[in-house]
Amino acid sequence: MLNLFAKIGHAILFILQQIGSIIVTTAKIISYFPVAIKNRKLVLEQMALIGADSLPLVLLIGSFTGAIAALQATTLFDKFGLMDIAKPFLGGSIATVVLRELTPVLTALVIAGRVGGSMAAQIGTMVVTEQVDALEMMAIDKHRFLGMPRVFAALVMMPILAIFSCVIAMLGAYVMVIVKFDIPTTLYFDSIFNFFKLNEIWICLGKSALFGFVTSVVGVWVGFSTEGGAEGVGNSTVRAFTISAALILVLDALCGAL
Repeated sequence: MLNLFAKIGHAILFILQQIGSIIVTTAKIISYFPVAIKNRKLVLEQMALIGADSLPLVLLIGSFTGAIAALQATTLFDKFGLMDIAKPFLGGSIATVVLRELTPVLTALVIAGRVGGSMAAQIGTMVVTEQVDALEMMAIDKHRFLGMPRVFAALVMMPILAIFSCVIAMLGAYVMVIVKFDIPTTLYFDSIFNFFKLNEIWICLGKSALFGFVTSVVGVWVGFSTEGGAEGVGNSTVRAFTISAALILVLDALCGAL
């Protein structure tokens, strides 16, 4: 029994230690945001990696996201014989689902897999090869040189990627409803303009920025805590994506509840 309580206590202390480490890392990175302009070269490099290089994949995912959302919506309405009633509201309902939930979450998961894991692998490799120690020997703060550019770039680029994903998702949904139910173009877009609310755009952008911030912080933090050579780098890549994906879904549920 004592061993059981000891294991539980050790697990709780480990979790609290990890949470404290993430908070400290986050605070140090945020403290360097004011010098982002001064270090704009590093920031722009990360913005290109996170934004431009991820755009083709984001557009691909976005197009199928919209098509699947439209397919499921039309199939559901058609199943219960409500398609004729639902046609005037179809575009607005798809836009709401795409902007409020699907686009921010799926875009964030794509970035978590592609960028978050990459951040952890890059920084983790620098840690195990003692390049980070060399930076500190030269009085270069790792949080400013490695952490801040990645987090700042993700915070800026994620909403931009979400906008592109939303646009292509709505076009994908339009193609699906046209092909399957031959809904007039004017009816589809009139529904979007009539029932779409501006605050849904801000919800999409806010969620995307939050998810990008969390994903990049986790990637950087996992990279800094990497140990164990090449095997440790591989484990860090998987760990960064796993933690980021879990946090994205948890935060999305909390945002929905609030």
